Amino acid sequence: MYRKVNDVELYYEEFGEGKPLLMLHGSGENLEIFYKLIDKLKESYKIYAIDSRNHGKSTMTDKYSYNIMAEDIKAFIESLGYDKVNVLGFSDGAIIGILLGISNPNQLGKLILLGPNLNPKDMEEELLNKIKNKYEKTGDKLLKLMLSEPNIDIEDFKQIENEILLVFGENDIFKDEFIKEISKAVNNGKTKILEGHDHLSYIVDNDILAEDILDFL
Repeated sequence: MYRKVNDVELYYEEFGEGKPLLMLHGSGENLEIFYKLIDKLKESYKIYAIDSRNHGKSTMTDKYSYNIMAEDIKAFIESLGYDKVNVLGFSDGAIIGILLGISNPNQLGKLILLGPNLNPKDMEEELLNKIKNKYEKTGDKLLKLMLSEPNIDIEDFKQIENEILLVFGENDIFKDEFIKEISKAVNNGKTKILEGHDHLSYIVDNDILAEDILDFL
């Protein structure tokens, strides 16, 4: 299915019945990464899994930033007609969730933030250098975004009043000090570190978070 928001057509798929839950994927991915998890959640929630602009089957465009994507999802939520929706975001999707929590908290119920960062410098230096080198060779706009954004102030993150479940892998791509800092900054909620997992392994084609999500929501 497609829904026109702002200047793009967002592709999305619906599953289940119940309270609404939006699912937002990470960079270079599409909604299909969530299929296995959706199978465990769809009996309890009405799920809207969305392809972000420049991903999957959604519109490809030169207009591209985290704020623009957050505006897309804000408009998508408004078009659904719910008072509030819960949001699960992974990586880039979690960044979008944070931006919505800062700018549009009244649209949201609870936030499940899987592997977000607030600034490119939160990533491990080795990975950041690899991304820089790859961008210099390819000019890929997805990589350009990762190198220049997000730029979210930790003080703004602290102001989010929506309840948050913050999740990282034990071997995630971010600096340990950043994970400690953002975990302390959660105003209302908790942090879970998944032992033995990296940035992708616990969410891409994986359902190990299903029980935690059901308990949290």
